[in-house]
Amino acid sequence: QVQVAESGGGLVQAGGSLRLSCAASGTFFSPNAMGWYRQAPGKQRELVATITSGGSTNYADSVKGRFTISKDNAKTTVYLQMNSLNPEDTAIYSCNLNYSRTYGRDYWGQGTQVTVSS
Repeated sequence: QVQVAESGGGLVQAGGSLRLSCAASGTFFSPNAMGWYRQAPGKQRELVATITSGGSTNYADSVKGRFTISKDNAKTTVYLQMNSLNPEDTAIYSCNLNYSRTYGRDYWGQGTQVTVSS
C-alpha cells in the first residue's frame, strides 16, 4: 500500500517563499510522474507542476518563473519550491504520484494548506 506524506505548507507574506515536500512510502517502485495540484476556495483543482521519471517538467502559466518542481529518486520524494508568492497562490496543495504502470492508479496526499497574506 503506497502512502503519501506531504509537508511544508503554512502562512507566508506576499513576496515570500515556501518549500513543499512529498514522500512516498510502502513501495520499492518509483512513480511514472509526480506532481502538485492546488485547489482554492470555490475553485476547481488545477495543475501546478509535474515532473516525469525522466525529469521533464511542466508548469501552469501562473507559476512559471516562480515555482520549481524537483525530485529525489533515491527517496521517491518530490519538492515544490515556491518563490514570490502572492495571495492568489493561497490554496490547498496536494501531491500526486502516478503509478499507472505499476499499480494502475494514482496516489494522492492529504493536502497541505498554503496561505499568502497581502
